[in-house]
Amino acid sequence: QVQLVESGGGLVQAGGSLRLSCAASARTLDGYTMGWFRQAPGKEREFVAAIRWSTDTTYYADYVKGRFTISRDNGKNTVYLQMNSLKSEDTAVYYCASKLGLSRSPTAYDYWGQGTQVTVSS
Repeated sequence: QVQLVESGGGLVQAGGSLRLSCAASARTLDGYTMGWFRQAPGKEREFVAAIRWSTDTTYYADYVKGRFTISRDNGKNTVYLQMNSLKSEDTAVYYCASKLGLSRSPTAYDYWGQGTQVTVSS
């Protein structure tokens, strides 16, 4: 069982930055992938980035590559999503999720946070 709590969303102007945090409560995260997803109004939930906890290997969707950075703090059991050069199309509810193994599909993830709103004004 993994419990996830996101924080760090808010309102920012286009071109600005935000950092999201996801604190995980679990006995161990070894073998888990921690992912960030987002869902805009009227759209399906989509993959943003993921990190393999044990290897620190990272994965990004093409539309955020070079602008977003996913990282983890092993001691705090926390995953971060640093978002730079934000665009209006990045506006969405951002969710943290976890699963054993690796996947970019939101349907494959077992545990989800409550989500945090990110709004980018143009």
